[in-house]
Amino acid sequence: MIYCKRGDLDSQIVREVQEWLCLHGLRLSPDGDFGEITERAVKEFQAGYPGLVAEGIVQEDTLERLRHPLKVADLPLARQTSLGNQVVMRAKQHLKVHPREVGGQNKGPWVRLYCQGHDGTPWAWCAGFVSYIVASACREFGVRNPLKYTMSCDNLADQAQRLGILANGPETGPRPGDIFLNVSPRNKRDWVHTGIVTGVDGGEVRTIEGNTNDDGSREGYEVCTRRRAIAPRDFVLLSKLGGS
Repeated sequence: MIYCKRGDLDSQIVREVQEWLCLHGLRLSPDGDFGEITERAVKEFQAGYPGLVAEGIVQEDTLERLRHPLKVADLPLARQTSLGNQVVMRAKQHLKVHPREVGGQNKGPWVRLYCQGHDGTPWAWCAGFVSYIVASACREFGVRNPLKYTMSCDNLADQAQRLGILANGPETGPRPGDIFLNVSPRNKRDWVHTGIVTGVDGGEVRTIEGNTNDDGSREGYEVCTRRRAIAPRDFVLLSKLGGS
């Protein structure tokens, strides 16, 4: 089946193909126009994989190879000894394929994955990343997810508060698989960024988080690892619910 080829204009599949070509390191703009530049990029991509014909036409085998990082990110993992470890292992599996934006702020297939099909400027995706990872880990671990899927840090905090697992301060005692929340310095009821705790070192946590970068921005562009101080942050203590 031919999904798209030169001459196709302004279709969702063309834009997705262009996004994945960019994510695979080829230089072009995801503009929805399958022109000469896109055809050349498709041929270059196809030439790098045995079994693909470098013809510049996107058929099922090429599309599957372009989307392969999604499959790698969600490869089945062995059941861990605790839910917390399951959350950490799933987050690390996603980190391996370096999910990141493409085509503009909060855009691209990874953002749509974490934000249930949505992308674009309004869709800051750090909470979506956390929701996706926790939901996946709960399914694999065989327990009910205590958190409803959300793209909102405030909603994530509100859910945790209702469950009695929202905590703050240096004596919080976060554990791997818990969730951190950055609090606005101007409003203690405004949570502005979130991510997964993967380890604890004294007064710091190691994290994997989405929509950030190496500088720790709350409006970054990728999934990456960070180290953050415990003291000024709130934590969703999934470990308090058992199984962690």
